[in-house]
Amino acid sequence: MAQPTNLVDRYRITRAVREDLSNTIYDISPEETPLFSNIGKGKASNTYFEWQTNALVAANQDNAAVEGDEATLDSRPQTKRLGNYTQIFRKVVGVSGTSEAVDKAGMKGALAYEMARSSAELKRDIEARIAGNKAAVAGNSSTARQTASLGSFLITNVNKAAGGTAPTLSGSTEGYPNAAYTNGTARAFTEALLKDVFQKVWTQGGSLDFVMVGASNKQAASAFAGIAQQRHEVGNGKQASIIGAADVYVGDFGSVSIVANRFSAADTAFVVDPDYAEVAYLRDFQTSDLAKTGDSDKKMILVELGLRVKNELAHGAVRDLTTP
Repeated sequence: MAQPTNLVDRYRITRAVREDLSNTIYDISPEETPLFSNIGKGKASNTYFEWQTNALVAANQDNAAVEGDEATLDSRPQTKRLGNYTQIFRKVVGVSGTSEAVDKAGMKGALAYEMARSSAELKRDIEARIAGNKAAVAGNSSTARQTASLGSFLITNVNKAAGGTAPTLSGSTEGYPNAAYTNGTARAFTEALLKDVFQKVWTQGGSLDFVMVGASNKQAASAFAGIAQQRHEVGNGKQASIIGAADVYVGDFGSVSIVANRFSAADTAFVVDPDYAEVAYLRDFQTSDLAKTGDSDKKMILVELGLRVKNELAHGAVRDLTTP
């Protein structure tokens, strides 16, 4: 049927119709930072900060002394001195006076809204850095310092593919990671690879706590035989929900959480003992007002920190994994 002649419909009163804009801003951007949130928090007192590591000598089942024998001094392993650089992470926001003054949907103040978002973005930047495979950069007057990532400290408890080259330290066996891992031939993530690294970490004395993987390898891990069977009790009159995530791996060395990390190196499965890693702060999170140079307000949020891997023997990595 056709409309009656001269009917005033919605299309003829366009100028008079008020807009329907929701007062909520929907943001799906992920903010989870598994490594940054789970490891410790420490203090750095310089842009280059150091710590020492050591380990006991191997157990000797033939440690037997002759009765009455003259005692001689044992050779004792000395500490190793490791280090890393701090990195300045920052976000700078500027909002015009007009933007602050106009009536806005979903926010009271534009500057406060952008600063809150910048804070979340800063934590994601930190997570991406420390959960990667980057070497440290010492920096200079024209080059920014960069902190070495977790992957650049891991040398011992590693399963890597053919062609993979271990990261190096500035002093051979001491110092800071000055060269990152060089990838080998990519291969699929298998349970055998993970179990091999579990064994290496356990043998060195590490406490298997959680495995950190990217999205595709989290799905691969869900098919491992050691994954605990997912069960969910549903009460009477309630609808069942689907549980598809593989959260706990039960193996020879206990139960280990498998955590998906959107920001970690996608081609690496990190085995992490959070007691042996921390973020060392030279300057904690701080917000500063920047100089007013016109009709705008500017703020900067900044933090300066570095990753301290207290002892790389407590951690491990399955490297060179295929990614989409």
